[in-house]
Amino acid sequence: MSTEGLSIPGISVGSPGTGAADRARRMAAFRSFPLFQRPALQSLALDAAALMLAVLDVWLVIPTKAQPYSIYLSGIACGAILFRRKLPFIAVLVAVPGFFAGWSQLAAMITLSMLATRKQLHWQTWTGAVLVWICRFVQWPFSEFTALSWREHFLDGIYGVLVAGMPVALGLLIGARTELSAKLAELAASRDREHRFHADAVRAEERARLAREMHDVVSHQITLIAMQAGALQASSTDPQALQTARVIRQLSTRTLEELRSLVSVLRSGSEDDGPSHGIGELDVLIRASDVPVHLSVEQLPETLPKQVSAAAYRTVQECLTNVHKHAPGAAATVRIHHDRDGLRVEVRNERSGQSVSGLPSGGHGLTGLAERARLLGGSFETKDTEDGGFRVRARYPLDH
Repeated sequence: MSTEGLSIPGISVGSPGTGAADRARRMAAFRSFPLFQRPALQSLALDAAALMLAVLDVWLVIPTKAQPYSIYLSGIACGAILFRRKLPFIAVLVAVPGFFAGWSQLAAMITLSMLATRKQLHWQTWTGAVLVWICRFVQWPFSEFTALSWREHFLDGIYGVLVAGMPVALGLLIGARTELSAKLAELAASRDREHRFHADAVRAEERARLAREMHDVVSHQITLIAMQAGALQASSTDPQALQTARVIRQLSTRTLEELRSLVSVLRSGSEDDGPSHGIGELDVLIRASDVPVHLSVEQLPETLPKQVSAAAYRTVQECLTNVHKHAPGAAATVRIHHDRDGLRVEVRNERSGQSVSGLPSGGHGLTGLAERARLLGGSFETKDTEDGGFRVRARYPLDH
């Protein structure tokens, strides 16, 4: 029979994970209490609680006709709790007389526990433990101590070991736990550094591989294109063919320069994105794009971050390339303006009346633009327009 959700008076039965989840929620709520969010406030509360317990311990055990000096020494011993964190050994020395000739046993134990926590197995810890043991074993005044039987002396010695041993054991446990936590944190940091080094090594190897591929394949092919354009320019007499060959050679030469710069960046492992153009070079880009473009640049700040300016340039470059490939002959409108949200770039093209060119397209250009916008904290969106065209909008914050 299933007991899930079963309710019996006095007994609550539910799913196995319900209790653990409830305990986790209660623990999270408990740790969210303001006292646990401020270490200074937490230490102050612990000191106040320890002081109250020590005073209560003295008040409960002190006899009615106690000697005034024993009351004063007990009060001083309770006060030693307040500076036990900064001067633990001095606090033990101050608390010992109140325990020996007074009634402040708990104050001496609290200061000894802090001494063991801070000093661990230092000679000061052993000295404090011996003093606390003597205070519990030897009774004041001495006349009462000498009147005890050997059995009572034996029991007082055992109780002294417990009174002095428990604070030391507790302090050693807390100190060991603190040291273990520090070692674990150091181990985690070392593991993170190892992971980063491994990731850097993998990235460096991949960058070197990409550099080899770009140099051996892409650069070689573009060099052949430039050489063929130069040969066509030297051998042709047709003015239109000469102009086409000149444009192809210029574009090939510019592309080779950018590829060489990219290869250098990949091999050096620099975090720079490589050769970067900016908004100021859009006129040259538009003239070489072979696409009718209407450019509108409005309300730009005096200075733009280098990454934002390069991102805007690459956005326009990729969009005009796509217009040339997928909508040949269509006109494009490029609008760049600035508002409180950052730099905005919008590229819109009309519907093309010509057949689409057969140039290869992997669809990675727009994906790369979207990734660049996301890395800069901006946004990127594409949409088909109602007239059959295409629109790209990008936003890049300027707080970089």
